[in-house]
Amino acid sequence: MPLIRPFAGLRPLPERAEDVVAPPYDVLNSEEARQRASGRPWSFLHISKAEIDLPAGTDPYDQAVYHKAAENLKKMLAEGVLRRDGASVYYVYRLAMGDHVQTGLVAVASVAAYDVNRIRKHEFTRPAKEDDRVRQIEALNAQTGPVLLAYRSDQSVDGLIDSVTTNPPEYNLVADDGVRHTIWLLDDPDVVAQLTAGFDAMDAIYIADGHHRSAAASRVAAGRNDAPDAMSRFFLSVIFPHNQMKILDYNRVVKDLNGLSADQLLEEVGKVFDVAPEDTAVSPAKAGEFGMYLGGRWYRLGIQPERIPADPVARLDVNLLADNLLEPLLGISNPRTDPRIDFVGGIRGLGELEKRVDSGEMAAAFSMFPTSMDDLMAVADANEVMPPKSTWFEPKLADGLVSHMLD
Repeated sequence: MPLIRPFAGLRPLPERAEDVVAPPYDVLNSEEARQRASGRPWSFLHISKAEIDLPAGTDPYDQAVYHKAAENLKKMLAEGVLRRDGASVYYVYRLAMGDHVQTGLVAVASVAAYDVNRIRKHEFTRPAKEDDRVRQIEALNAQTGPVLLAYRSDQSVDGLIDSVTTNPPEYNLVADDGVRHTIWLLDDPDVVAQLTAGFDAMDAIYIADGHHRSAAASRVAAGRNDAPDAMSRFFLSVIFPHNQMKILDYNRVVKDLNGLSADQLLEEVGKVFDVAPEDTAVSPAKAGEFGMYLGGRWYRLGIQPERIPADPVARLDVNLLADNLLEPLLGISNPRTDPRIDFVGGIRGLGELEKRVDSGEMAAAFSMFPTSMDDLMAVADANEVMPPKSTWFEPKLADGLVSHMLD
């Protein structure tokens, strides 16, 4: 069975794409989704966040939400807003945010390959979130949120994908967050066959974002008695070369100093890190470097080199901070569940860290150097998992531009 294959995508008519395009389901809460979809009857949020069409306060995991999503999908099909392509094809997807551009392939990826770890993971999943995606897929008989995958850049594959971008695109639009989404149809049989073979020659590809969606796809496939080549045994993906992907910092804020004064914390931190006061906000320049905002002042922290282990997980900056500062000094032993710590995506800027500390809501903030794709792949290759909130990928894929029907 191939690692990836082409498919007949479900997508909006070109003139409807701007009406349909929506942010990923998991970056908005219900109220934010309700506001974003206001006055937009064809927004894909009516499918991905269908609780917005039910009474305020409806539990997003209520069975009525999945029924409403299926009802809204049927309505969009009946009204001709969405249609399914007549043949199996690939699509080329370009994201542009400011000066950053990345170009990848929309395909369906093999559940069988995922199950044997040829599509590699780097995060644990949470049962409730997996269950939610399973119910959504079953209700729609479709996967509507793509999994973000990465492959080790390959000159031949990269070139085949880029060659399609000289053609007129199917969609070229700027979403309300300022990100440009451009999609081309790739239906040349020779190029399709070359890309399928090119990916099949790879040892592995990697989940960047979408662990719950891919795990749910595996569970759905396992629950059906479909043929090995059935569309239900493949999941919707967008696959980018690793060297084009952008990971932002994922910063930390903590509510108290665990009984220490600011001066006492600084003294203890100085036993493990090289500490230098700074006049401006600290954006770490390299791995092993951190910013700390404490008492209205920024400090640059450099981990002492002998404290960096060889293990690919233990040497990650998120673990170096946790193992040398957050746990021993601030008493935060499980960042996944401890209510005294919160996480701030780098897209919000360092000013957000200052704001939350200066307001008194938080006692200290830590700015991080972004995790690299090489680190992510090394962890996945070692069959390990990264700590929670290790990566923040930008720009985000849109929902609604291409979906995958399971029949």
